Amino acid sequence: MNCSLVLTILGSDRPGLVNALAETVSRHGGNWLESRMAKLAGQFAGIVRVEIPADRSDALLEELRAPGIEGLTIHAVREEIGEPEERTTLVVSVLGNDRPGIVRDLTKAIASTGANVVELTTGLESAPMTGQPMFRARGVVSLPEGDAEAALRESIEQLGADLTVDFEA
Repeated sequence: MNCSLVLTILGSDRPGLVNALAETVSRHGGNWLESRMAKLAGQFAGIVRVEIPADRSDALLEELRAPGIEGLTIHAVREEIGEPEERTTLVVSVLGNDRPGIVRDLTKAIASTGANVVELTTGLESAPMTGQPMFRARGVVSLPEGDAEAALRESIEQLGADLTVDFEA
């Protein structure tokens, strides 16, 4: 029987980090299912989901924790797999003037409708004419049953007239 592990990884970026992690997972019979990785301010940050035979998961976890892979801090948890809740998903894109608290305001608007952030990517880019920093967010949101899409749209659009908000099914 297999189990899933979710790993969060953080450390100073250098060539070979991802390979060292992949080699360790493979050595224990694990299968790398999905991941998200990025270099942020010189740091390597990642999230990885691994499927592994249940009887080999403790050995993998032990190797990852101590001594682990040099330069990386790894936190791992077993993923609890239950019956998936029936929800619909929606892609939300937001573009507007950057300001302190914009991520807080956006995520509060999402949560206030009972929606759940499944994936979120944010960043800054320069406005074409002025060079002013523009906030950009793209996220996948799962919605509860009912009229949640309309409520989500209204909640986000109330954050300010300077925001452009697009929704895709």
